[in-house]
Amino acid sequence: MPLRALYVDFNSYFASVEQQERRELRGRPVAVLPVIADSTCCIAASYEAKKFGVKTGTRVSDAKRLCPGIELVEARPAKYVETHHRLVAAVESCIHVGHVYSIDEMTCELLGRERQRDKALAIAKRIKRTIAETVGAELRCSIGIAPNTFLAKTASDMQKPDGCIVIEDRDLPRSLFGLQLRDLCGIGPAMEKRLREHAIDTVEKLCGASKPELRKAWGGIEGERVHARLRGEDVQAAPSKRSSVGHSHVLPPHLRSREAACSVLHRLLQKAAMRLRDYRLIAGALHVSVKCVDGTCWENHIGCDPTSDTVQLLKALARLWREYPKTAAKPLAVGVTLLELNDETSQSGALFDRVDSRDKLNSAIDGLNLKYGKHTLYFGGAYLALKSAPMRISFNHVPDVRVEGD
Repeated sequence: MPLRALYVDFNSYFASVEQQERRELRGRPVAVLPVIADSTCCIAASYEAKKFGVKTGTRVSDAKRLCPGIELVEARPAKYVETHHRLVAAVESCIHVGHVYSIDEMTCELLGRERQRDKALAIAKRIKRTIAETVGAELRCSIGIAPNTFLAKTASDMQKPDGCIVIEDRDLPRSLFGLQLRDLCGIGPAMEKRLREHAIDTVEKLCGASKPELRKAWGGIEGERVHARLRGEDVQAAPSKRSSVGHSHVLPPHLRSREAACSVLHRLLQKAAMRLRDYRLIAGALHVSVKCVDGTCWENHIGCDPTSDTVQLLKALARLWREYPKTAAKPLAVGVTLLELNDETSQSGALFDRVDSRDKLNSAIDGLNLKYGKHTLYFGGAYLALKSAPMRISFNHVPDVRVEGD
């Protein structure tokens, strides 16, 4: 099978952007944090920090112990989004970007003579050179080239940082045998456990399993897709649909109170409602979570008439918040998630709470905030949190600064 996919994965992305922007951070161990506080966790670490054992999810107090002198930097999501678009443009100038998977991952389709090994490698070299010249030399990437996107992504993870690995049909499946099951896209802790229950505990055994065996292990057609992808076949992923819209925030020390946490939740929900309207979706449920400083977690869930109306969603939040225990420890992090999403055209009128009259209100608030800034108009419950809960970047979502910026 020919080489069809070229996958670009940027290394230690957030930390690399900071090192590119701030010369004094280059060559130094750097950790990027949601807020500057010892009780939070690192959301990114430079390769210099990773050598000391600091990685995504490491508590800041542990990072300081593992790597004395580590540079702690508060995340700047808007800068990462801006750099992302410059990187996409740089890659696009070398080869068409077929799909952007996240803020630091994208794939390109190889066509015609580009599928020859030497031509594909020349494109990879050109991408790296163009990025260094037009965006910055600190923005290194690992590139994987393979017969399909699944294998190209796998190859991009096999040599970091700044690597380039080609997996050809003749290399399969032996070139994968040195990997762990969790090194393969789509295999997390739960899937790994299921595979082990089916006597598949190595990549070699996974590659040797039959199509029916993998269908049984996966519990459906996805097992057959994995069987084909491991053999280099170009199998398209099943179409996906947005299932949730949400925001979370680690609270800085001065906002770790019941009242302030509620205000942050108001702000997060108002941002989520605006995104929901921008996507032309409605939500039929709201989930709220609070993680406390003692490690406990409180969660609650409520259904509602499908809506994108901020007032109606804030009423649902108020009902949930009344159940938050008064005896709970200080809140450390909060989150809201809108669920049971559907297209706005499927909305029917509410029986007891007409929201049609608020469509113009929501539209006016969104329009003014887009034009003059996100705090121009807001519902009063968010007052204490106006300078908190900035834009965040999730794994598979590149924020639209126009809607989600601060």
